[in-house]
Amino acid sequence: MRDIPLAVADVPPLAASSAYGTSASTAIVAPDRRDVRSINPVTVLGVFNDLAPGPGPDVSPALSGSGTGLVGRHRECAVLDGLVSSVRGGESKVLALRGEAGIGKSALLDYVAGNAGGCRVLRIAGIESEMELAFAGLHRLCAPMLEHLERIPEPQSEALAVAFGVAVGTTPDRFLVAIGVMSMLAEAAGEQPLVCLVDNADKLDQASARTLGFVARRLKDQAIGLVLVTHDEDDQPALTGLDELVVHGLDHEESELLLDSILRGPVDAKVRSRIIGEARGNPRALLGLPHQSGGAGLSFGFGTSGVSALPTRLEQDFQRRLGLLAPETRRLLLVAALEPAGDVTMLWRAARGLGIGSEAAVAARAAGLIEIGPQVRFCHPLVRVAVCRTASREEFREAHHALSDATDADLDPDLRAWHRAHAVTSPHDEVATELERSADRARTRGGVAAAAAFLERAAELAGDPQRAGRLGLIAAQARHRAGASEAALGLLAMVEAWPLESAQRAQVEVVRAQATFAARRGCQGPRLLLNAAQQLAPFDPDGARHTYADAFVAAFFVGRLAADVNPTTIATAVRSGPSSAQPNLSDRVLDGCADLYVDGPSKAAPVLIEALDELCADTAYENQHLRSLPLASAAAMNVWDDHAWDVLAARHLQSARETGTVGELPPALTCAVLVSILKGDLASAAVLVDETKTVIEMAQFGPSPAGAVALAAWAGAQISPDAIAKAELHRLASGGAGIATTVLNWAESVEANGRGHYFDAVVAAERATDSPGELGVRCWAMAELIEAASRTNMSELAAEALAELASLTQATATDWGRGIEARCRAMLSPDTDAEGFYREAIERLDRTVIRVESARARLVYGEWLRRQGRRIDAREQLRAAHAMFADNGFMGFAERARRELGATGETPRRRSDEGPRGLTVQESRIARLAADGLTNPEIGTELFISPRTVEWHLGKIFAELGVTSRRQLRDALPQ
Repeated sequence: MRDIPLAVADVPPLAASSAYGTSASTAIVAPDRRDVRSINPVTVLGVFNDLAPGPGPDVSPALSGSGTGLVGRHRECAVLDGLVSSVRGGESKVLALRGEAGIGKSALLDYVAGNAGGCRVLRIAGIESEMELAFAGLHRLCAPMLEHLERIPEPQSEALAVAFGVAVGTTPDRFLVAIGVMSMLAEAAGEQPLVCLVDNADKLDQASARTLGFVARRLKDQAIGLVLVTHDEDDQPALTGLDELVVHGLDHEESELLLDSILRGPVDAKVRSRIIGEARGNPRALLGLPHQSGGAGLSFGFGTSGVSALPTRLEQDFQRRLGLLAPETRRLLLVAALEPAGDVTMLWRAARGLGIGSEAAVAARAAGLIEIGPQVRFCHPLVRVAVCRTASREEFREAHHALSDATDADLDPDLRAWHRAHAVTSPHDEVATELERSADRARTRGGVAAAAAFLERAAELAGDPQRAGRLGLIAAQARHRAGASEAALGLLAMVEAWPLESAQRAQVEVVRAQATFAARRGCQGPRLLLNAAQQLAPFDPDGARHTYADAFVAAFFVGRLAADVNPTTIATAVRSGPSSAQPNLSDRVLDGCADLYVDGPSKAAPVLIEALDELCADTAYENQHLRSLPLASAAAMNVWDDHAWDVLAARHLQSARETGTVGELPPALTCAVLVSILKGDLASAAVLVDETKTVIEMAQFGPSPAGAVALAAWAGAQISPDAIAKAELHRLASGGAGIATTVLNWAESVEANGRGHYFDAVVAAERATDSPGELGVRCWAMAELIEAASRTNMSELAAEALAELASLTQATATDWGRGIEARCRAMLSPDTDAEGFYREAIERLDRTVIRVESARARLVYGEWLRRQGRRIDAREQLRAAHAMFADNGFMGFAERARRELGATGETPRRRSDEGPRGLTVQESRIARLAADGLTNPEIGTELFISPRTVEWHLGKIFAELGVTSRRQLRDALPQ
């Protein structure tokens, strides 16, 4: 094997490096977060592709600019960039990627595929079930090139035809097959440089492996690149003797960056250190350990008392090695597994309590299972799992008892309570009380998952059945809020076996309705929540009103698919239901939403907007209005109150993050994405889309692609009826998410209007607006319909849509709504009246935070001015629109503005040709926060990364921008 030498000086810095938004499904790959001007359809669809279900096609055109962001990997990327560059230059290059499982080899193939612009990319992966089928892997690689069979020599083509099953004949000569593959590759490369990527080559059938090995050693002056991935040299002897790139683990700093990218909520510092240490730079291990630990384990460092996943082959091997050890050694390993912070002092205290001597540690080290130094570390994360899986219940109890005795009650009461709780086997009220106190402390630290774990165990240990039922009910509610809604439903089934009062049974129905809707998003969600609110009303009027608010939000989500319960049904129930004992702003928002659907917008909207504005101005919102934020944010969007929507959506997201209510994060993030897009900040929207994906993966929610679809549309990506976006959103719609259909069709209409494809926009916008009961996104789609219909001589259709739109925007009387109305009215007015409406639209929209709609008003005004022959006036408006669109990544609308400017005689340079700045999107956010005066810990809190990671990024930012202090950042950053 020949490892490719590479000097440090030869490694270029990668602007795409990022630690944010890493996908667990793609190991260390994350969408490229470059300067906002580099956001283009390919980049944005790359973001969404990570949300799409199922594997992608084997053949993927490598699109220039798609790019992939990696944590670290400068050396490996430089080698792979060199390979692609050589292929583009007409040379042949072959490379074997080797490294342990989970080290990131597939992610590096993703990098090659995403950065092989100008090349044709063919990609396959070895499949274990096909290893006995001769030429199975080779057939999948060559199938897209079979049209070249007729161009290669006849003996070779005949051999390949038989090998691939497209002709009948005797067993083909292996040499002719191999030569034929070489000829076919050469023919394909003659049309376009060719890059072939073979993942899991160790799982190829032997005939395919030998053929590829033969071809790899004989490629010469042809534009062909071949990258093969195996674990070890011995995995596939047929592929030996090739240039090799060994992929090693991430260093400590890179491991921290990767771990930061997926952590949500509080994390115990010792647990964090242990995770990084045991993973040893393996990205898959880093990304998997938080899943194993769970929210409680990350917050407080609790060991698990069991594992549920089926053991892997590697774990089974560790189990066999454990079986050879003495019982005392296995007991020591179990204590170490249940003390996940790796505290060596704690380990020896507990070991002494169990009568375990140092010889047990010697045996464990000799077996290669554990390292005991300044910190206790297992040699592989799966050793910890294997130890727990093979231990008996009694051994668990003894280990927890020893650890509880070894834990200082004053320094760490929560960890001691946890160990005590798992050391007892019968009801124990004193321990249950300790767990309740720990749950209260967990809540104050934002550890909702930890609080749920404490409370669930407290319920199991409570001697009084009524107390057990109360604790179990609170635990189920906490489980739901932490994002574990299915677990909450299971816990409720246990709670119902305990004696409950009538009020508690009503509360059970509330939690069941909330958890059921969160977990399954079915169209029955509004009905379940409405029924639960009505059952709770006699016992807890305020709690019932909060549940009515939840029902409203569910009804907005279900939208057009609502069965017998829609927003009007819920509004009627609110009007006839109980009043709050002490009405506050949250009550006014709920009543305002009810009035909106019962009395209509002309009467209710002004009152609702007043309540929303007062809620925004209330500095004590975090204490008494948190539960009202989802409804308040949705209400602000529905009544075109842009300032309230901006503030309340941000508060909703902030509260979900700070309180650790993971279940609230996906809808809060999606709302924040929409706000960022309409404010003209696609960079922040892209980061939020990645965060949504990460939260969904961590909490195992169903996909939530609405934000990604909207981002793709506004960035100018083409979302055709057969694209992955529509497939995924339609899947959600079939499960009850009616808003998914509205969002998709609105997004299609935006994208089509941006490109000037007005007939397509009409079709999409009509689908988005065909459900009269919806507000919000449906009304936005109405504006798209009016613009598209006005450009396609469908004046009657446009006039009908404008009449309906105006009935709401005039009732709300906000600058956002009236500005959109004025813009739409201008496009339908005679020339004598149009200019006044255009100017009104710009004036009103300039007073809002909705920057993108202000730019669109200038665009259509400029287009109208050009048609009037007023070229100089048109240029002024079109330049402003083009600058905003191009500088912020709205490439479809930017191109439309550029074409219009060209029609006036001015030819602006395409902003996408200028190339991206050196900062990634994550770095841009850090730089702006630092320029605003935030400290490193404050920035870390805002972006869910550590202060040390912030400092690392700032060093890169200073070097890239050529500044030496934070004071210089503001002037160095684009405004």
